[in-house]
Amino acid sequence: MLKTPRKVTYRQVILGFSRLIRWPNLAIIVFTQYFTRFFLISDKPLSLEHFKEILLEKNLGLISLATVLIAASGYIINDYYDIKIDLVNKPDRVVIGRYIKRRWALLINQIFNGSGIVLGLLVNRRVALVNLAAVFCLWLYANKLKRLAFWGNLMVAILTGFSLLVLAVYYPGHQKEVWVYATFSFFITLIREIIKDMEDVKGDERHGCRTLPIIWGIARTKNLVFAFIAVFISILFTLSVQLNNVRLSYIFLLLMIPVGFLTYKLVYADKPSDFAFLSNACKIIMLLGVLTMMAT
Repeated sequence: MLKTPRKVTYRQVILGFSRLIRWPNLAIIVFTQYFTRFFLISDKPLSLEHFKEILLEKNLGLISLATVLIAASGYIINDYYDIKIDLVNKPDRVVIGRYIKRRWALLINQIFNGSGIVLGLLVNRRVALVNLAAVFCLWLYANKLKRLAFWGNLMVAILTGFSLLVLAVYYPGHQKEVWVYATFSFFITLIREIIKDMEDVKGDERHGCRTLPIIWGIARTKNLVFAFIAVFISILFTLSVQLNNVRLSYIFLLLMIPVGFLTYKLVYADKPSDFAFLSNACKIIMLLGVLTMMAT
């Protein structure tokens, strides 16, 4: 049963909304896009002046803001449909229905989506089409795919890759490098989403979700994650070799240390707290992967 405070304060609404839209995740999106623009896409030498120039770049700001709004709308609609499940898995973190009314959550979701598409149009039509595709995928995920085994995980991973691919659509240079890091983001997100399903299996099962851990069991799902890790490593090194970038290959080799640690911990994970730790470890690996752009 959802316990609603007798009187909701403005502070509770603001704090609840910031938790609802996962502001740390949105900050990571902005950081990743600007980091990619500065270290991966730019052909100019690194300097303070060039850094200031990128920070003030109008279209990059519009692209980043549009991406953040669409991502935030995705978090909102996801929680909107997951209220009952979240009351089992994480009751203390439920926001919609407690601090923000359901109809307001839907309205904000639609405003954010529309704003993201319009901001894309202000840049160019290709960016707007990418944003429109992201909005459609988020709707499809929340309404249809989330409760289906694997397909929901796959859609979230694709959407994560969109945050980098939209830069490749707008900026003509270094598209191959952007694709390498988009692939990196895709696989780490896919692995993390499956791990999160193993963490949330209790609430998902109670409300009829058909996730992989429910259909296959934890052991078989782990084997699939191990397979994805192997494919992830193989593709990553194949792409870096095709770029003829020896330095990038060595950097990815170093990243195998935390990936190996993740694999080791996954072998022995069997409690929700274990899988929560592994989910956070995937976030750290993602951040480390972004930081390697400095050495490309």
